[in-house]
Amino acid sequence: MSPPQPVDVASFARTQLALLEQELQSEVQETSSLISNHSPTALQRAGLAITGLTLSSQRTGLGGKTVLELSPDAATSATGDLPEHGIRTGDIVLVAEQPAGSARKREVQDLERKGARGVVTRVQKTAVGVALDEGTGEDVSFSGRVWIVKLADEVTFKRMKLMMERLEKMDESEYTSFIRVLFGLSSPSPVSTDLKTDPDVAWLDPTLNESQKDAIRFALASREVALIHGPPGTGKTHTLIELILQMVKQGQRILVCGPSNISVDNIVERLSPHKVPILRLGHPARLLPTVLNHSLDVLTQTSDAGVIVKDVRAEMDAKQASIKKTKSGKERKAIYGDLKELRKEFRTRERSCVSNLVSGSKVVLATLHGAGGSQLRNAQFDVVIIDEASQALEAQCWVPLLAAKKVVCAGDHLQLPPTIKSLNSKHNKSKAKVSAQGMTLETTLFDRLLALHGPAIKRMLTTQYRMHERIMRFPSDELYESKLMAADAVKARLLRDLDYDVQDGEDTNEPLIFIDTQGGDFPERAEEDDPENPRKGKSALHGDSKSNEMEAALVRQHVAALTSAGVRAEDIAVVTPYNAQLAVLAPLKERFPGIELGSVDGFQGREKEAVIVSLVRSNPEGEVGFLGEKRRLNVAMTRPKRSLTVIGDSDTVQSPFLKKWMAFLEENADLRYPDVTTLEMGV
Repeated sequence: MSPPQPVDVASFARTQLALLEQELQSEVQETSSLISNHSPTALQRAGLAITGLTLSSQRTGLGGKTVLELSPDAATSATGDLPEHGIRTGDIVLVAEQPAGSARKREVQDLERKGARGVVTRVQKTAVGVALDEGTGEDVSFSGRVWIVKLADEVTFKRMKLMMERLEKMDESEYTSFIRVLFGLSSPSPVSTDLKTDPDVAWLDPTLNESQKDAIRFALASREVALIHGPPGTGKTHTLIELILQMVKQGQRILVCGPSNISVDNIVERLSPHKVPILRLGHPARLLPTVLNHSLDVLTQTSDAGVIVKDVRAEMDAKQASIKKTKSGKERKAIYGDLKELRKEFRTRERSCVSNLVSGSKVVLATLHGAGGSQLRNAQFDVVIIDEASQALEAQCWVPLLAAKKVVCAGDHLQLPPTIKSLNSKHNKSKAKVSAQGMTLETTLFDRLLALHGPAIKRMLTTQYRMHERIMRFPSDELYESKLMAADAVKARLLRDLDYDVQDGEDTNEPLIFIDTQGGDFPERAEEDDPENPRKGKSALHGDSKSNEMEAALVRQHVAALTSAGVRAEDIAVVTPYNAQLAVLAPLKERFPGIELGSVDGFQGREKEAVIVSLVRSNPEGEVGFLGEKRRLNVAMTRPKRSLTVIGDSDTVQSPFLKKWMAFLEENADLRYPDVTTLEMGV
């Protein structure tokens, strides 16, 4: 193999800074444009807002934050449930009084002046909690109806930019051997080709398969870098847990990171039973309830100093309550002054516990950007493990990397990379590649290291525990070099074998069904072509997204057949690449409570017993747009366990990869041609 092409560190960092600036501007512009061009109700339909809320309670939450509890306004909500929306725990949002009337234009700055920024702490059926940022909106009182709207996350960008600036200014004499390997200035230290002859590792988990053991041995033996390639359903997290425990056994100190809170919490939950001292950093608002016992905020309270901290918190709560009781502006001002002082004291006391907790933990876990917080300043680790590394921006990965001597990246570069808004922005398209290296933010650390050092630094997990053998076959042959094997427990399981009563029939005894709409009776529709569409025009919420009502009717027909056979709605998911199609399918949720609808991109990392994929595209020109992206299709086809139903027009979808998939489906699936005359329209 030819030696790696070294990368100039300073120019790499400069390129990243330029790309990050473009990306942030795209996000901010998009948010700003959507808020000022659409009514709160339209933003809610697009998953970006929740309207018609009132403030039901206010309290001091973890970390001394003010937490607002918001519920539907009883005057307008018949059920008391939140309306259908797309707000998730951890989203950055703005809470503001809801403007009267839907036509009034709202500027973001105007809303921010009157509202408060915060983080969504929890989303329930009847309420949503928001922890306000420090120094924002603490003296804002919401008397009337309020709404929350999702904003761009500028804090994450700030951390990434700081890290890239640090790399750019770094002198060559400061490059460690680890940094030199990551930029191809040195080659990785060689690892024995036959690790099985090395002294055997005493496995803690007896259920590990050979490819998992091989990946762990390789990651332990690598000096600077190891990639663990985990295709869908191959037990990547399972493998990482064993790797972390083995490293702890060797006396190593580990920082475990991932791009999202869910990816990190997932590891915390699985590590918890092993009684290793672990510490989860991060905004308590964003953590799963089961993870809070390991979080810095909770551990700080349960330490000796925690008693005093609790007293300060009780005093803060009392002050918050007294604000509501006083009408006098002078008194309110005095109380806010006291609150400010109490907050300062609260933080000082918390900080005094933090350094002891961090230094006493063998395993510290945080999101990638959370690893850049003040709690880890100057902390050093033997190794950083990055989960979902193929879904993280490289600049994000550098936040923890400078604190370590070695990295293990786990992910699947053959599924979707992180979503990059500036690549799709018309304004930025011409500037999307600004470097001689041809780099875009879509190039992840995982991709770059693999291209730089080749497959010698990678190990792949090959036994998958999710899919029926026939569902797995095509992605395995086309993308994973035919190396995937279905575990015995899953390779033949069907919907009829579920552990509850399901009838045996053509919809429940076939793992793979292809409903081919060829013939032009099921045409797609572009959102802007719809004369009834109130969101028509440049700032349409779904852009030039496509929908297909005939295909939606077929989806409904198939869901009805599955549920009639006894399959529970919560075991069924409908995924589609197009948001406009999701909007058409939305009524399914009312008819089949518990069913999950999602975009392919949003369903990455998930699984369901039965998955229906609506491909949408059907046009005489054979245009498939971003549906031709094989990584997107790979995600779509690898979500199901027992049943995959594909609905699409084999005449239209003729890009090379799709063509192969269609040929495979025609050969291996239960092939069906729908009769348009039997369809009920209107999902």
